[in-house]
Amino acid sequence: MPWFQQLLFDSHAIASGLFLLSFTIATGLALGALRLRSIRLGVAGVLFSGLLIGHLGFAPDPTVVDFAREFGLILFVYTVGLAVGPGFFNALRTQGLRSNLIALGVVLGGLGLTVASIELGGISPAVAVGLFSGGTTNTPSLAAATQALEESTLSHDAMQRALTEAGVSLGPVAPEQMHEEVAKLPGVGYAVSYPFGIIGIILLFAALPRLFRLDPVQEGEAIERLIKQSTPPLERVAIRVAKRELHDVELGQIPGAPWGSVVVSRIVRGREQFVGQAGFRLAYDDVLLAVGPAAELERLTINVGERADIDPLELPSTLMHRWVLVSRKSWVRRGLAELDLLGRYGVQLTRVRRAEVEMQPRADLRLALGDRLRVVGTPEAVAAVAAETGDSPRALEEPELIAVFSGIALGVVIGSCPISLPGIPAPVKLGLAGGPLLVALLLARVQRIGPLVFYLPRSASMALRDTGVAIFLASVGLKSGDRFLAALTQGQGVWWMVWGAAITLLPLLLVALVAYLRLGLPYATLLGVLAGSMTDPPALAFANAQTRSEAPSLPYATVYPLTMILRVVLAQVMILTWA
Repeated sequence: MPWFQQLLFDSHAIASGLFLLSFTIATGLALGALRLRSIRLGVAGVLFSGLLIGHLGFAPDPTVVDFAREFGLILFVYTVGLAVGPGFFNALRTQGLRSNLIALGVVLGGLGLTVASIELGGISPAVAVGLFSGGTTNTPSLAAATQALEESTLSHDAMQRALTEAGVSLGPVAPEQMHEEVAKLPGVGYAVSYPFGIIGIILLFAALPRLFRLDPVQEGEAIERLIKQSTPPLERVAIRVAKRELHDVELGQIPGAPWGSVVVSRIVRGREQFVGQAGFRLAYDDVLLAVGPAAELERLTINVGERADIDPLELPSTLMHRWVLVSRKSWVRRGLAELDLLGRYGVQLTRVRRAEVEMQPRADLRLALGDRLRVVGTPEAVAAVAAETGDSPRALEEPELIAVFSGIALGVVIGSCPISLPGIPAPVKLGLAGGPLLVALLLARVQRIGPLVFYLPRSASMALRDTGVAIFLASVGLKSGDRFLAALTQGQGVWWMVWGAAITLLPLLLVALVAYLRLGLPYATLLGVLAGSMTDPPALAFANAQTRSEAPSLPYATVYPLTMILRVVLAQVMILTWA
């Protein structure tokens, strides 16, 4: 079948490039799904599939591969930034400084060992920066280093030493071809160190409970209790007006009532029910249905009277309650005080649910797309509020691609701006990894600019993220595959593995000892910080499973963006310093 041979071997055909990329991704994902006990490569299997296919001599057009690599990377980091942005800024205000300083220790420790591998181990910077990226499972830093290497000017001797170390013998070739071969070396170093980058942190997490003599499940439960104490769940209580001095007093004028933390959703008087409004005049024996934290509800009970033995929600009523969804763009970033739903519709908000977190409907709370509002009122009033919010799950399922690509375009512009740093011979750029990531973080915070709302449904976000990283890793593997085996068999591949393992383990172990034994960081928090400092989702999944808790997720999201950007910048600095 000549047409099929042309599809496989005609490297200049667009169809050939698309076929090889798709086949590499499909086989790589199948490889990544295989488990060795509880460990699997996941999407990293695409890299090794690409290395094998590239080693066998199947090579798409370099222009196609380069475009696919950069575009895949942009999709990945941009969607990650949008996903972690809100949690990052919220956590940064509360516990971000200490967590990020601890994560910074891991990053700088890896940098120090990478520099040591160059100065003491005799490893070429082109390979060492790949070890730095793979040993810390940080794909964007690999892309940034590769881009910086392609744009740099290297001496003939420096390129020749790097290629010789990697077991590459080219003979007399043009400088442009030699430079192209050198640009493959970060990908080779990344592939050599990546497997232990994945496995090493999980092995460390498995060993830490014995080292610290602790029960990770109990540690997870302890941190969960602390989180609940700092953000207590909302509860519902029926309170009877048993103090006669409150007769004919307006609801909003109850002395000592914690109205900043508690909402009265409805008031029961005989067979009638009324929406809780500040101007409603109470009568003796009324029953208030209040929502808020348990401690504040107890305060209100003491101020009003006593717990009632009825549940107003089970009584016949002209009022109803339901969740309404914020799906209309015009509601994004608007405050509850500005919306004045009680004044305009006569409805009461009792709680706001964002993702899986329930929040009090404070007047200064600004809404986001996808928020759910618990509304109490007459059926007509609740329906009117739902019509104004949009209340359409289908509307949220449709990603706004104008906003997505506007953000990406701005990220490319920011990533291409040169930044001069003292002591660095050439300007540093955030690159096609750091630029879109930084912009996505800021847009996730802003949420809306004019008619553009920077929101991605969870399904769309995951699809774009996983597609992007798969395309990037397939492109890296296909481009570096012809040099990977040579580096292992003819070069210093085993020596690279040793240094890669050191870059992975030593900073993590040292920082874990200091943070837990000296700084008293809770164990579950420590795991999240370490996983985030390595930008390693499998490590986070292992930490959550080990502690049987989601507690590591918040510190992970807190340190992830900063460590991502730092690794991107440091990888470029190493290349530019060498050049």
